[in-house]
Amino acid sequence: MNRRHFMLATPTIALGSLALPASSLATPAIHSQQQLVARSGSGPRVVICGGGWGGMTAARYIKELIPNADVILLERNPTFWSGPMSNKWLIDIVNTDFVNHDMLNPANKYGYTLINTEVNAIERDKKIVRTTHGMVDYDFLILSGGIRNAYEAWFGDDKVAAEYTRKHFPNAYIPNAEMFALKSKLKNFKGGTMVMTLPPPPHRCPPSPYERACLMAWHMKANQVPGKIIILDPKPNLAPIGEGYRAAFEELYPDIITHVPNAVVKEVDPFNKHIKTAAGDFDFDDAVLMPPHQAADMVRYADLIGTGPDGKPTGWADIDPRYFTARGDDSVYVVGDCMGFISDQFGHYPKSAHVAHAIAKIVSQNIAERVADKEVIPVLPDNLCYMMVNADPQEEISVKFEYELDPNGKVLQTQIDMDVRTNDLVKDDFNWIKSRFDDFL
Repeated sequence: MNRRHFMLATPTIALGSLALPASSLATPAIHSQQQLVARSGSGPRVVICGGGWGGMTAARYIKELIPNADVILLERNPTFWSGPMSNKWLIDIVNTDFVNHDMLNPANKYGYTLINTEVNAIERDKKIVRTTHGMVDYDFLILSGGIRNAYEAWFGDDKVAAEYTRKHFPNAYIPNAEMFALKSKLKNFKGGTMVMTLPPPPHRCPPSPYERACLMAWHMKANQVPGKIIILDPKPNLAPIGEGYRAAFEELYPDIITHVPNAVVKEVDPFNKHIKTAAGDFDFDDAVLMPPHQAADMVRYADLIGTGPDGKPTGWADIDPRYFTARGDDSVYVVGDCMGFISDQFGHYPKSAHVAHAIAKIVSQNIAERVADKEVIPVLPDNLCYMMVNADPQEEISVKFEYELDPNGKVLQTQIDMDVRTNDLVKDDFNWIKSRFDDFL
């Protein structure tokens, strides 16, 4: 289930209520001229690249709002794996079936086409997406590929060091086989120093690395593993939910978790287990190494990476912050973690499943309005994250983000931290994810 490397020899296609292996398709070829699937329906063709929270939500709602649309979802993984709840899965609070779901059933249920294949080129001038099994043309394109691990920020062109780090110190922030590797690492950890690097903002699900540290620390405490966790955080303070996490670290895991602020990574030596940071140098026995995050490769394929005031690439998609269309190409939308700069007050929307789901529904409505020749009404999302900090008794903290426009049309963010850990928030968390799963799975 590796989002980066997994590819079926021949893709599986789900067509409405029919699912069949596409054994008649040509041998995979990077520049195949073969159409993957003929057009169907009398409406526009909407191609969605990436079948995570944003992509699957968009596929469901576009087909619902535009019944005659030809909706195609391209996803390289054979199953859907949820990032939310995956930290709880690491310590067996939820089982694999809770976070890992079949993708064919939703495709059949909602009537869109699912193709398991890898996107490797996008030609916007021709409105074509090229995959390892052929090409797909589109009228509207949605990019919802999530993130990539930018190991080159640490290792440059040293692919050996990058692959060694990926293999031996997986971070599992792209849900795939790394999840099982990380779980095995935790279960087999016998003691010593576990270092966890945090990416610089913006990165996927900002509060979740702290949740992971808490649950790993709980596992060590509950199983009397003589281990310590050192969090190397490039930020000057714990954030978001800073007070809640500070209390958890100090009250629940004072002998296990050490939080090191301003620890911007300068150099990583995975072979000798040594990290140099702006806050000092650290040796480790084992590690969860998260490099900087960037938009998924498909955004580069589409030549949509933005540039900052310094003229350098930002690593994220250049989008209209109100309509989520690609800057200069309104036939392309960007949903979820790939999205770039929104506001000079807060930068990016949180790269969370909640935001991806919300914006996928907004974009679906926007496309439906355009197809119906109606005025497109821009809508703002919200964000909500629940984080477990104690597994016995089960207790969580939470953060909520609300958005509004100022008189000049700038998006403003209000952050509301719920720092007091309670079991009530655990119940809210499970109700939240059930409502979202019921919405697109």
